[in-house]
Amino acid sequence: MDVVLEYADHYLLDSLYACWVPADPLHPTSPISVLNTSYQDPYSYLPSPAPLASAWERDNVYRQIVSLTVITMLGIHILYFLFAYLSYAFIFDHRLKFHPRYLPNQISQEIRSSVSSFPGMMALMLPWFLGEVRGWSKMYDKVEDYGWTYLILSVPIFLLFTDYMIYWIHRGLHYPLVYKYVHKPHHKWIVPTPFASHAFHPLDGTAQGMPYHFFVFLLPMQRHLYLALFILVNIWTVIIHDADMLVDHPLLRFINGPAHHTLHHIYFTVNYGQYFTWADWVGGSFMQPGKELDPLIASLENQKKLQAKGKSQ
Repeated sequence: MDVVLEYADHYLLDSLYACWVPADPLHPTSPISVLNTSYQDPYSYLPSPAPLASAWERDNVYRQIVSLTVITMLGIHILYFLFAYLSYAFIFDHRLKFHPRYLPNQISQEIRSSVSSFPGMMALMLPWFLGEVRGWSKMYDKVEDYGWTYLILSVPIFLLFTDYMIYWIHRGLHYPLVYKYVHKPHHKWIVPTPFASHAFHPLDGTAQGMPYHFFVFLLPMQRHLYLALFILVNIWTVIIHDADMLVDHPLLRFINGPAHHTLHHIYFTVNYGQYFTWADWVGGSFMQPGKELDPLIASLENQKKLQAKGKSQ
């Protein structure tokens, strides 16, 4: 997030904050107060303000809180609607809408649930974003600081670390008392669409997002790489909710994809992983996707019943 804020400050926010919270040109300690003593200037006693200066400089904590809040809210809305729509339009099988457990007006419900949860998740994650921006994490800028070997290795380390943590957090969210109040809203969607990808209770979404922040406070990661991975894991969250039951690929035993997560929504206590299946293998919760488990079967059967019923009326 510090990368995004840096570019936003340079290209937009410096000018906006100069207008919204301008520095006081008459204040003797103001960084933009410049006394012109030239005898040619009849108004030499007046300060000459620089064009772009704000009382809230870039490292001002209040400015950072406001900026991060706006950037996060804009970013998650753009990412969610863009990639959920693309997945829904080009990957999601619309025949699944005939499934007996597909809810009336489900997509609008998923969108409302997602959008209403964004402010809460943003508020809960804001302290971590703020810590990253203020330099309290182990993120670094120059590749040379740790070398190319570590840069490359940090990607699988990041994925394995966050995957295993999310597995146990996700599994803990299925503990009956926690599930009832926190995780159950997400399982309202038995046959999810990509728009269900972020339809979480704020505590649920925050809990499953915390491992990404934990990582950079525990282990070094190049900050541009971290931003790219943070965006990609959000896209992956959309992808695994497209209900695409690809069951013949050999990587299905290792990669936790849409087919696995579809079974999780249907059977609740299987396939808790985020990217890989290894944690489910170790935890005894792995369920191999098969053609006979495809919810499209029930969808097509129900579609035929509805069509037959319509013809008989």
